[in-house]
Amino acid sequence: MGMRTIIRIKRAAKLLFLFVALLAFTACSPQQDGHFVLVGQTMGTSYHITVVKDGSTHADQKILQQAIDQQLILISQQMSTYIDDSELSLLNKALVGDWVSVSSNLFDVLLLSLELGWISGGAFDITVGPLVNLWGFGPEPRGPDNTVPAASDIQYLLSNTGFTHIELNLENSRVRKTSAVALDLSGIAKGYAVDKISDLLLYAGYERFMVEIGGEIRLRGNSPRRAPWRIAIEQPDSSSFGSARQAISIVDAALATSGDYRNYFEVAGKRYSHTIDPLTGYPVDHSLASVTVIAETSAYADALATAMSVMGSEKGLQMASEQGLAVYMIIKTEEGFVDKYSEAFGAYLEL
Repeated sequence: MGMRTIIRIKRAAKLLFLFVALLAFTACSPQQDGHFVLVGQTMGTSYHITVVKDGSTHADQKILQQAIDQQLILISQQMSTYIDDSELSLLNKALVGDWVSVSSNLFDVLLLSLELGWISGGAFDITVGPLVNLWGFGPEPRGPDNTVPAASDIQYLLSNTGFTHIELNLENSRVRKTSAVALDLSGIAKGYAVDKISDLLLYAGYERFMVEIGGEIRLRGNSPRRAPWRIAIEQPDSSSFGSARQAISIVDAALATSGDYRNYFEVAGKRYSHTIDPLTGYPVDHSLASVTVIAETSAYADALATAMSVMGSEKGLQMASEQGLAVYMIIKTEEGFVDKYSEAFGAYLEL
């Protein structure tokens, strides 16, 4: 079994654990409201949606799932780098300096991505994709020898990296590149899709639900237990895979977790994380094992979790303190893992 196969299995197992944990935390209760679950595939991963039934809402579940699938297909067609004729792929193929008209969905994600790029000091950068691919964490399988890229190759790609090389025209939803950058929205697109499906459910008349796509979550109203949803933060240790380190109670918010403990390779005893620092071109080399962010929208939480995985615990917690962000971190030490969290996150903890 090759490294790439192992990584895929670990990703699938992580999502399976998340789903099992969610089911366990929302499962049987003496007074549990009726609900239904929708599952499917999208964006190279799976989705799980729990909807609490309301006496005044009687949408056909089959039609509802068809609408959800159509929305997800549309977003993939707009934002995937795996689809040759997606909007994003066509934007990447456009000549430098040419203005390109894009859909409102893609424009919204690009606008939020640039905002988060500035807020994070460049830690979140949607032009880092070519460097991710160079290190073997993209769509192409890594070679069996797990070679480290040449410094010259890294520097070459760094010269064509930087979210500041993207310009947006707010008046007519147009985009242009001022350098030969390649855009990749994998750090925010799933979160955005979660938000759009949440909007769809609200439009259909549902007020209580959980939407999860590839580990990105948004929660609305109380769970079927008539209490806040209970979510598990996983222990970032392969020896205790599937065990919950911390439970949180959450309602009317979104949650995303990012970590380096499942997707990596080793060469000569040195570990290389899948999280690439856009400022250096190299995998991050710090002690942050996992970061969980709670925010108003899933797209924001998704991108912030990615940014803080790059920044590390010290800079990440400083940013969280300055901006009032709800952030929970699990940090590796010689004695084991330690937990740190921002003041805003404390309200969600089940102590």
